[in-house]
Amino acid sequence: ALQAMRLSLITSTTATALAVLLGLSAAWLLSRRRFRGRTVVETLIDLPMVLPPAVAGLALLMAFGRRGLLGQPLSLLGIEVVFTPVAVVMAQLFIASPFFVKAAIAGFGAVSHDLEEAARLDGAGALEVFRYVTLPLARNILYSGAAMTWARALGEFGATIIFAGNFPGRTQTMPLAIYLGIELDISLALTLSVMLLGVAFLVLLVVKRVLHRQIAAVQA
Repeated sequence: ALQAMRLSLITSTTATALAVLLGLSAAWLLSRRRFRGRTVVETLIDLPMVLPPAVAGLALLMAFGRRGLLGQPLSLLGIEVVFTPVAVVMAQLFIASPFFVKAAIAGFGAVSHDLEEAARLDGAGALEVFRYVTLPLARNILYSGAAMTWARALGEFGATIIFAGNFPGRTQTMPLAIYLGIELDISLALTLSVMLLGVAFLVLLVVKRVLHRQIAAVQA
């Protein structure tokens, strides 16, 4: 149980960090630019949110498996992805990242263009405008999106069990341990469920309190 909890916390946090790093630029582009194919890009981002997790796991397996489109070249280089902790992170990232991207698009879209333009007139560059104007004004929504992304990654099951497997101490996350516990010992499954619920509740509670304090400070 402790191994599964530790792996879940590490992989879900890593997946969330990657979602933030990769999603910020995509969200800013979609909130600020109109280009041909924009609807297709938005649909691709939304797709993992409505796609059955088992289908997502199978797609990742076909892409990164030993005989997959990208798996074969990686195998020749001695890189194995399937049934490793990396596969756990990839499955969580694929399923959970749209939650952050959608929140970030809404957050950036809510920032006044007049404030950004005023900063540019004062001599700020594009990166400075983003860092000192856009990002601070949208940070509350970004925090909320990151929290939801983390919670979704923590609870990911379907894609993970297909793409990463269920190997204790290696790829077995808390949801997978609960699934195994149901078959072996229902009391163990209940204990693991309570642990997972408690951790998720505490983290989300802390995030919400931080957000409320920031909003109160801004209003003051």
